[in-house]
Amino acid sequence: MTLAEPNPMTPGGPAVNPKDFVFTFSYESFADAQKRGMMRPPDRLVAMLMQSPEVRRLVVADPYRSWATNWARFLIDFRYRPRDSEKMQHVSPMRFARADPTDLQAIERVYRAYEHKLENAASAAGLVTPAIVTANPLVGGFTSLDWAGPALYYARDDWLSSPARRRYWPAYQEAYRRISESGRAVAAVSQEIIDRIEPRGPHRVVPNGIEVQEWEGELPEPPEWFGRIPGPRATYVGTLDSRLDIDGLTALARAKPELHIVLVGPAPSAHYIAELKDLPNVHIRGKVGRREVVAVLRNSELTLLAHRRTPLTEAMSPLKVYEYLAAGKPVLATDLRPVRGLGDHVHLADTVSDFIDLVDPALAQGPLTETQRQEFLKANAWSRRHEEILALLWGI
Repeated sequence: MTLAEPNPMTPGGPAVNPKDFVFTFSYESFADAQKRGMMRPPDRLVAMLMQSPEVRRLVVADPYRSWATNWARFLIDFRYRPRDSEKMQHVSPMRFARADPTDLQAIERVYRAYEHKLENAASAAGLVTPAIVTANPLVGGFTSLDWAGPALYYARDDWLSSPARRRYWPAYQEAYRRISESGRAVAAVSQEIIDRIEPRGPHRVVPNGIEVQEWEGELPEPPEWFGRIPGPRATYVGTLDSRLDIDGLTALARAKPELHIVLVGPAPSAHYIAELKDLPNVHIRGKVGRREVVAVLRNSELTLLAHRRTPLTEAMSPLKVYEYLAAGKPVLATDLRPVRGLGDHVHLADTVSDFIDLVDPALAQGPLTETQRQEFLKANAWSRRHEEILALLWGI
């Protein structure tokens, strides 16, 4: 699959008829993506566009930022900002307001102004009828894009069920309606999101994937802190927030004192996870780098998707489950639609408390064979996911 429709490659040379693109993040910037190691799905997608020989020119746009706070952010983010080149231009649209309005008419004015900045940036960079890929539903729904080529909304979350953004739910609902009516392409990480948008144009479930190179090679040495934790170890990697079933984890830790539960990731609210800190077989580690994540998972005995069942988690395609399987480890997971059908190493339960009965069978099962692990990596590589996303854009 190539980015153009169709677009044969010149043997030993560059792509024939490469295309122009505009990519917009949702609520985080390119610098934010760089700081976290370009590891989230939109980060992976824009990194592919930056590297592909089939992209002639590319404009990467941050979300709106406030003039009042940008000076401090600029200093902090300076070394993470990309260098403009003949191929890629980076734009950070500015405004006086720190946050979007909630009134729908005001939202439309804001995003039409944002679109105007995109059009000017694309024109200044020499883009010709660029394809648009956006991770922001408001850009997807409240813009005309009559100056551009085909457009695709990349839905990695259901913003309409995000508690943190409740005041914008009416705007997201209207954006979904407009995306549907526009016939724009939609690539969503789960069927739940497709069902909520009800797109009339080309659409497809494209779940999360794996950066194969991260998971290849010999078994890495575990980090020193992880090596001191006795086995068996059941590891959860991700933000330690309201998605976690704290009551279920507490029950699991108490029922299985020989199992050491390791939680790796930032905790926005220390209060939320405070109950777990007093349990002797629960180990909480803050945010770690990508290499450390890989080393921890490949040296774990079990892995956990210990989520509560909510509209938000029901619409997610948990990246962590793909990484758990890339590490070759058995997974104990809350039975959510996006994690079904991932193989017999994913053990599903109605609640996290029900993991208690799954621990021993999962440990007895052991890891995937190396052949199985390599097959999983090949089948779930990000390169394959990106082919599917861009095929939608071109209507292939």
